[in-house]
Amino acid sequence: MEFSFDVFALLFLVAGLAGFIDAIAGGGGLLTVPALLAAGVSPTQALATNKLQSSFGSFSASWYFVRNGIVNLKEMKVAITCTFIGAALGAELVQTIDAGLLTSIIPALLVCISLYFLLAPQAGTGGGTPKLPENMFALSVGTGIGFYDGFFGPGTGSLFTICFVAIAQLGIIEATARTKVLNFTSNFAALLFFILAGLPIWELGLVMAVGGFFGARMGAKVVVTKGRKLIRPMVVTISMLMAAKLLWEQHPQWFQ
Repeated sequence: MEFSFDVFALLFLVAGLAGFIDAIAGGGGLLTVPALLAAGVSPTQALATNKLQSSFGSFSASWYFVRNGIVNLKEMKVAITCTFIGAALGAELVQTIDAGLLTSIIPALLVCISLYFLLAPQAGTGGGTPKLPENMFALSVGTGIGFYDGFFGPGTGSLFTICFVAIAQLGIIEATARTKVLNFTSNFAALLFFILAGLPIWELGLVMAVGGFFGARMGAKVVVTKGRKLIRPMVVTISMLMAAKLLWEQHPQWFQ
């Protein structure tokens, strides 16, 4: 399959915008997956290629947060390990598991996340007592959401963020930073299995990866400089958009 220069240029720009949004609130796949499908890529290859490009974006944001001292990787080693294992299992079992139940539940979860940030004025300020021990949080949240991201994915960033805020009681900036580290972990784990299956379209994925890398870097910088004031409304907006998109795909008659 050959692609024109215009397609490469458009996908580069879309990936840059998606990386910027994803670093702040998640949901960049809302832009990149439809763009790949519009370019004529098959659904399976679009998902695999999206994992390739999004791995670079999530790495870029994670690296920025680590370099600026917002995330300590040593403190996250258990969560990283559990997330990697969960995502690897999800990617491996994707063809044998019926994702129908999850596709029905996730829009409701995204709406709940939006309502939580809208109606809980102190959400994201941090400083509360964690509701789970750190290792239990890593095992349940890291493995569970990692598994979900390995074979489905929409809303992964929002799910990680809400868990860090509501369960781990972290501030919104640290929650966003830790989310990107685990998002990169699950992206990379799933990508390995997609590569073994020969699914990513490398020329598209790498061009998009460059755009996503720089977009994510700018988004991460915005998180540090603008903080809670910007992240909360973006999490709400992106979560609602993802919920609407998934509902439209499942029940298009509702929107007619």
